[in-house]
Amino acid sequence: MNPTQPVPSGDPSPEGTEGDRLTALLRRSARGDQAAFAELYDATAARLHGLVLRVVRDPAQADEVTQEAYLEVWRTAARFDAARGSALAWLMTIGHRRAVDRVRSAQAATRRDTDYLRDEREAGPDVTAETALAGLEARRVRGALAALTSVQREAIELAYFGGYTHTEVAALLDLPVGTAKTRIRDGLIRLRDTMGVGQ
Repeated sequence: MNPTQPVPSGDPSPEGTEGDRLTALLRRSARGDQAAFAELYDATAARLHGLVLRVVRDPAQADEVTQEAYLEVWRTAARFDAARGSALAWLMTIGHRRAVDRVRSAQAATRRDTDYLRDEREAGPDVTAETALAGLEARRVRGALAALTSVQREAIELAYFGGYTHTEVAALLDLPVGTAKTRIRDGLIRLRDTMGVGQ
């Protein structure tokens, strides 16, 4: 099927209906519909678990993080805003954020153990300055992402935070690959301009 052609109504193909179906399931879940949530889980769990596993790289931890992500989805489904992106992208963002939090937590624990054994003088003002600069840079990036259009932000989050290829982003967003690449490229240009990179 040509992805640029509209899907006729009544066509059972998921290409034209999956986004709407997931949105409807998420909205029903927000109203406490457990059957809708179970259906949402069945339709998305493999993809979300795959993303989490790519980030944490440990199957047991990936299982835990996936469960935590779906618990957050259940609790916060009412916050989903279709105007800001697709239901799948929202789910993937929650999963990715949970996975990154788990990795950072593990890294922090390792750092604490290492720092305990390290000479105290190595933890001087340079470390504090680097941490402060990293925090400022993270805030600049978040601010620049907020300046993107919702479709640009969605594509960039999947490609760069989710770790998906352009082809995978296109499949997740039900777009031609060229359109997905254009959204990512235009979003990166806008990010660069917003952040003043190269100026």
